[in-house]
Amino acid sequence: MSTPESVTLLLKKAIKEHGALDKIALISSIWFGVGLIPGMPGTCGTIAAIPLYAAGSLLGPYYLFAILFIIAVGAIWSSHRSQRILGSDDPPFIVVDEVAGFLVTIAFIPFTWSSVAGGFFLFRFFDILKPPPIKSTEKKFKGGLGIVVDDLVAGVYAHISLRVLLFMLS
Repeated sequence: MSTPESVTLLLKKAIKEHGALDKIALISSIWFGVGLIPGMPGTCGTIAAIPLYAAGSLLGPYYLFAILFIIAVGAIWSSHRSQRILGSDDPPFIVVDEVAGFLVTIAFIPFTWSSVAGGFFLFRFFDILKPPPIKSTEKKFKGGLGIVVDDLVAGVYAHISLRVLLFMLS
């Protein structure tokens, strides 16, 4: 496994040697540096999505859906491009897929700290466990779509589970 220092050097080199669109792809795929936090980059990426959810919730459900759509499409694009630049199938420091997956988890669910916490733990559970068909979707698709689609499906599982949990608790 790569050390944080070697990953940082690899990214710095790639950013220095590539054009503007590649730089944008690299920076957004690591969610503006969050993916470089050592230890649990996926968990950190999920946490970094919470302010985006809070802001989208203040704006309303249609804006939150628009944010989700833009992030999901952008995640596929930036992950694909970053994967190609770095020559790696699914680098762990690419965390924009976790941002998109968490947004699917809490889409159209009113903002409360309980829903944030429940959504966070459910999404991480499904993203790490990868029950069927999540694991097969990850392998079925290549490139950025392969990186992102398993997180989107994990987000759907977590969303349904969160709705059931919130219903049972109300």
